[in-house]
Amino acid sequence: MAAFFPAPDTNDPADVTVVVISYNTKHLLTRMLTALDIGRGQLRLQVIVVDNASRDGSAEILRNEFPNIELIQNAANVGFGRANNQALSSVRGRYVLLVNPDAFVSSDTLSKTFKFMEEHSRCGVLGVKLVGEDGGLKPCCCYFPTPWNVALKMTRLDRFFPSTRLVHDMSWDHASVRACDWVPGCYYMVRREVLETVGLFDPRYFLYCEDVDHCRRVREAGWEVIYYPHTQVVHIGGQSALTFDGPTDDNREVPALLWESLLLYFRKHHGLAGTLAIALVTMLTDVGAALKRTFQKDAKRAQDRLKHARLVFRLLKKTRLASRSTR
Repeated sequence: MAAFFPAPDTNDPADVTVVVISYNTKHLLTRMLTALDIGRGQLRLQVIVVDNASRDGSAEILRNEFPNIELIQNAANVGFGRANNQALSSVRGRYVLLVNPDAFVSSDTLSKTFKFMEEHSRCGVLGVKLVGEDGGLKPCCCYFPTPWNVALKMTRLDRFFPSTRLVHDMSWDHASVRACDWVPGCYYMVRREVLETVGLFDPRYFLYCEDVDHCRRVREAGWEVIYYPHTQVVHIGGQSALTFDGPTDDNREVPALLWESLLLYFRKHHGLAGTLAIALVTMLTDVGAALKRTFQKDAKRAQDRLKHARLVFRLLKKTRLASRSTR
């Protein structure tokens, strides 16, 4: 068996601590960790995998094929943000790199992003160019969501307001280093000093929006969030791109977790008025789309949109107007 990663030495500081959250990702872990091992070069990596009670044998694969990683096994799925937070007490690296199991680094990704952080002391969080398996560009340098830009996207009125910055604006040249509002958490390098002063993820977000919220707090603390395009990571996910686009006929069942996180985010950063505004726009959009589908004799899609409107209403009630998490 190939020896992946050096044996950990708890007395030796690492250059980068890599944290991976696994939940039924057995089919991805070997490819993702192998890419990390190939790309580490001379960097000293500490690799921590937190397994969120996987049922597919992920933990067994990790123990058998990657005995030198540090494995934390949870008895239950505690969510993405909380699982990442669990690893903080074990961090030995100068930087912490969060990597999703479905994000595969290029051979130069680790070395280039480490070097950039070393040379730019005010960079608190660094993200990279994200592409799909087909090489197509994915959202990787984003603007903060607001009730206004999300409502425009949901109602498809954004074309009448071209100066409004949408969350996932893909129209600009992605070939230049630039400061931005937030970068997705699938490849997310954080300076240790940031974690010591700002912390990591708000545990109220079970899944989705934890990276948006964290980048906002990092920027408010005076650090920069930077997009770095001179390497790329293949990300085969896709759910993150749905986060702020609202319900569509091609995405008829937006997960409850996603909308709970959105509501929690808006309540935290835009108050009760902003939260109720986006919830109202969402439900009115759903009802309007349901009526349109009814006239078109498309009962299935009409029902899907009404179900989504009811979902948002129920979440407002369950979260007490987005003041608390349900999990």
